[in-house]
This record gives sequence, C-alpha cells and structure tokens, in this order.
Amino acid sequence: MDHAAETVAAAQTHTVDSLAELRAIVGHPNERVANKVAGRLSEMHREWIAHSPFVLLATTDAVGNVDVSPKGDPPGFVHVLDDTTIAIPERPGNKRVDGYSNVLDNPHVGALFVVPGRGDTLRVNGVARIVSDAPYFDDMIVSGNRPILALEVTVHETFFHCAKAFMRSALWKPETWEPGALPSTAQIAHAVMPGPSLEEYQEHYRDENYRRKLY
Repeated sequence: MDHAAETVAAAQTHTVDSLAELRAIVGHPNERVANKVAGRLSEMHREWIAHSPFVLLATTDAVGNVDVSPKGDPPGFVHVLDDTTIAIPERPGNKRVDGYSNVLDNPHVGALFVVPGRGDTLRVNGVARIVSDAPYFDDMIVSGNRPILALEVTVHETFFHCAKAFMRSALWKPETWEPGALPSTAQIAHAVMPGPSLEEYQEHYRDENYRRKLY
C-alpha cells in the first residue's frame, strides 16, 4: 500500500476511545449475564476443571506487555486446593519462562479452561505466586514425574463463557481441519530459528522422539 492509500485508509478508520462509545455500539449484557461472575469455585467450576486437559494462561509484565501460554496434561491436571485456590503444574518446556517472569512483576493472571468437544469454557482470574515445592505436588505426578514448579492462583473471579466463538470457528469439527495447509513444525522451526538443518529439526520433532521429552 502506497503512502496516499495509507492516508486514505487512516482517514476512513474510526476508533472507539471511550466506554460510553463502546456501550453505544455493543449494548449492555442482560442482568443474568452481568451477574454470573463468582468470587470462588463452586462444585460446577470444580467439575469443569477436573475434566479439562488444557488451559490458556494469560500474564502481563510490569509495563503491560501480555503473554498467553498453553498448559496441558491429563484431565484434571490443574489441582484445586480449596474454593479460592488452584495450582497449575509446570512441566519441562523451552525454559523461556515468559509467564513466570511476568508474574514476578505483576501477579494478576487469567486462565481459560477448555474441554475438548465443548464450546463453552471456564474463565478464572486471580493473583498468582510461583511455588517450587508443596505437599500437593505429589498429587500432580504424571508418568512418575513431579512438576518442577507450580503457579498457585488465588481466585478472584470465575465464570463460564458462552460457546459462540467455538461454534463460529467450527473448531471441534474434524471435517474442517486442514493441518497440512501449513508447513510442518520442523519447517516452521527451520524458518524462524535458523541454524540446524531441516533434517535435524525433522528428527527433533519426530513424534516418538518428542514424546520422550514431555516429562
């Protein structure tokens, strides 16, 4: 796009800069939705967490930079300590510790619990601390391995999110999946992290090799 086109596009772009303007466009939630937030975990929340094998964890550093990290293990891997506390185990990864570094700066976190095949999700927001060991680590052993860390979250808000995004995306419909439309994991790694050869990356990401490094 040339400079003149960019200028025209910028002039035609309308931004929303106030809550009043946002509400004028989107409207207001009904009373039932507006009041669905709870400050502690109910039995229904606990049951959902017990069936979830995957959670997306959002963290923010001291100046507002955001990170979202996927966490996964067998269903129920996130340990519920009580009605206001959960613990998310950490397993061997890439050692960047972006999210943990953020928590040291800003302990406020958000988590989205996903159950395969379900469109609704559970959102949990709270304040976290990093724990290097605790008695409940024994309850989070997988394949004989205790977690190396855990993120212990004091729950401030929890509520169920509707299924519309999953319905619109047809996320759980295998007939819509096209994983082969993208380069392989090895090809992506070779493109964005040059150094090793493509063949070396292919060997690294070979399924049986990669699985040996999960725990």
